[in-house]
Amino acid sequence: MKGSPERPRPRSAATAGAALLAAALLAAGIVEAQEAPAAPGLEFAFEVRAEVADPLIVGELPEGTRRIVDIVGGSVTGPGLAGRLRPGGADWQLIRRDDGFTVVDARYTIETDAGALIYVQNKGIRHAPPDVMRRLNAGETVDQSLIYFRCVPTFETGDPALAWLMRSIFVCTGERYPNGVVIRFFRLL
Repeated sequence: MKGSPERPRPRSAATAGAALLAAALLAAGIVEAQEAPAAPGLEFAFEVRAEVADPLIVGELPEGTRRIVDIVGGSVTGPGLAGRLRPGGADWQLIRRDDGFTVVDARYTIETDAGALIYVQNKGIRHAPPDVMRRLNAGETVDQSLIYFRCVPTFETGDPALAWLMRSIFVCTGERYPNGVVIRFFRLL
């Protein structure tokens, strides 16, 4: 119909079309095959050891179980940052019923040894085989190598010396223990 906007192709069709075009250009000798570019590196920045309260179960929702885990304190150590976790943060979790897959949204405040404050929001996921997740969510100690626990944090601070936190992308690995969480922060180079 004239004058109506053209519908965008579904992403899968666009991706398939691009792959076919690339293959045709390669076969015709118009472009040369390229190796994948090198992946960016990671630099360890610091580690958070959070002390947490027992989970508060909000209830069963259509998406799963909502629970809130209060952060009551903790330490921050590493080459990039040192300080403590101020009480008052929490991790708002949504746990799927069928397999225990957990979406985490932790928000807390770091106070550096120099007295600067940093607001942290750390979103991520945690999953393992269902029996491991059941034991972990029941407060048992489990083998951390069986758990995929990854997060992507963002930071806010008014301290100019810490602006690097807001000017880089970070990823985290996590470990959950009965009374605490260990999060290691890596800066993407």
